[in-house]
Amino acid sequence: MMHPFSLEMRRQIRRQALYDYVHFHVIPGPDTVYADRARLEPGTFLTWDGGQRRAAPYWSCEFVEDEKRAFPALKEEFLALLRKSVADAAEHGSTGAFLSGGTDSSTVAGMLREVTGEAPRTYSIGFDAEGFDEVGYARIAARRFETRHREYYVTPDDVVSAIPRIAAVHDQPFGNASAVPTYYCAKLARDDGVDTLLGGDGGDELFGGNERYATQYLYSLYSDLPQPLRRAVLEPAVGLLPGVGIVGKARRYMAHASLPMPARYDHYNLLQRLGPETVFTSEFLGGVCRAAPAEQVERAYRSSNADSLINRMLALDFKYTLADNDLPKVVRSSELAGVDVRFPLLHDEVVAFSARLAPGLKLRGPRLRYFFKKALRDFLPPEIIAKTKHGFGLPFGRWLHSHEPLRRLAFESLSDLKKRDIVRGEFIDQLTGAHVKSHADYYGTMVWILMMLEQWLKQHPVSV
Repeated sequence: MMHPFSLEMRRQIRRQALYDYVHFHVIPGPDTVYADRARLEPGTFLTWDGGQRRAAPYWSCEFVEDEKRAFPALKEEFLALLRKSVADAAEHGSTGAFLSGGTDSSTVAGMLREVTGEAPRTYSIGFDAEGFDEVGYARIAARRFETRHREYYVTPDDVVSAIPRIAAVHDQPFGNASAVPTYYCAKLARDDGVDTLLGGDGGDELFGGNERYATQYLYSLYSDLPQPLRRAVLEPAVGLLPGVGIVGKARRYMAHASLPMPARYDHYNLLQRLGPETVFTSEFLGGVCRAAPAEQVERAYRSSNADSLINRMLALDFKYTLADNDLPKVVRSSELAGVDVRFPLLHDEVVAFSARLAPGLKLRGPRLRYFFKKALRDFLPPEIIAKTKHGFGLPFGRWLHSHEPLRRLAFESLSDLKKRDIVRGEFIDQLTGAHVKSHADYYGTMVWILMMLEQWLKQHPVSV
């Protein structure tokens, strides 16, 4: 919620917010890009009494980790809740569903057919780029549930057209590139007469579907060992061996696994890997706290009432992945296309069911979504049960090489960003030169983040 300030105050930018944006690719709540302005986080209310304001939560996810119930009863309740949540979401208007071909969107599409008794309209996005196109899985789901399915292949020209519109529709810098294909998917539905789309967002964060959960489990096998065993026996023994081949991998594994959570969770952050002093000007860094992102992640991780690793990670992702990133992405991109969007998997009763599900039913060893996949094994096609997560990832780095208008828009945006004394000119020159040429997919992420920052600043007159 924004508070009434003067126009001048409203346009004053917080430098810390820009730093946080480059770290997270979004600006996490309750902060905003503007100085002296905050927003209400999900599940929070605001009271105003005698000129004093107070924000407090009215809801939080309370995990119950020791409830034991037989699988048949759990499955029956879960499927009933899915039907109810989809039926509730599809009550009004002309309804269709996003269909990426993953377990979540396929489940929602299949349930939509089951509760309406009609062939639902489903929509997918493809890319003419190897390793990014997943319409084949969407087609499998569409055939299974006999949906009225439509696809659209996003082109580099589409990306050029959408970039300024995506920047404009967000009220602060937003760096998730999959906002572009989400917009074109919603536009396809709108052009087809659909005014409400159902999204599958939330399934990963409720039932343990992100690959990083399995990765952190594997690291925990080492970090949970007694510290004396690790430091007095294992680490010295490995340190005596030549650091090549499998020994080198073992050293890297042990070093990473020795980091505490949640620092270990964020270890591969792009800004931290490159180095803030490499990316930002010294003048800009003088006005920010470099430790602030890690500190707020630490607070969010510790604030969970969960004891298990998986539930603590899920709680962290409720905020940083869902509330701050994925849900604003889908809602704003759909809004831009003129479509309402609803999320059946985030129905209150589905969330409550997930919170009571035993941790080992979410992550069984390194196996993701153990209960979810087992419960839906007879419902979803086996190819979709077995596939790995991908989604609507944009081949932006690849297209920087091959499409001149997109490269020109990106590089001109970064050239204009140089003049703001936020990012070092030398870094931008390296980024648009050798870095992108050598590792387009990796460094393309930073190009996108900085390009969208400049695009947002252009369309929202502010003082930095």
